[in-house]
Amino acid sequence: MRVELQMLALSTALGLGQIVLSSHAASLRYGCRWAASARDQAVPPLTGVAARLERALRNFMETFLLFAAAVLTANLIDCHSWMTVWGAQLYFWGRLAYVPLYAIGVPLVRSMAWNVAIIGIILVLLGLV
Repeated sequence: MRVELQMLALSTALGLGQIVLSSHAASLRYGCRWAASARDQAVPPLTGVAARLERALRNFMETFLLFAAAVLTANLIDCHSWMTVWGAQLYFWGRLAYVPLYAIGVPLVRSMAWNVAIIGIILVLLGLV
């Protein structure tokens, strides 16, 4: 399996992990009854780590589709270069670093990790040209 597809698989696992972390953090905040309910009742907004994990997940979902489309396009047209390899790796490692940085509230470094992931997507796209 090519590196780009490995990074796509790892990024998918990362997204799944973020879903689990975010949902468990919300469950801890609102309680087991809320988690098992239909969630029809209004609840106060999440705060602290639970809110940051929810925002990190939302941000992941915004970028992951673009990354997946770029990697799958590269694979479909059999485009494999240093740019696609480095881009895929930068995306994964940037996103992996982003989660704990956002969860603990590190502002500037978190943004740098986000930029690393975005540069990764751009590199994969440039590799297609």
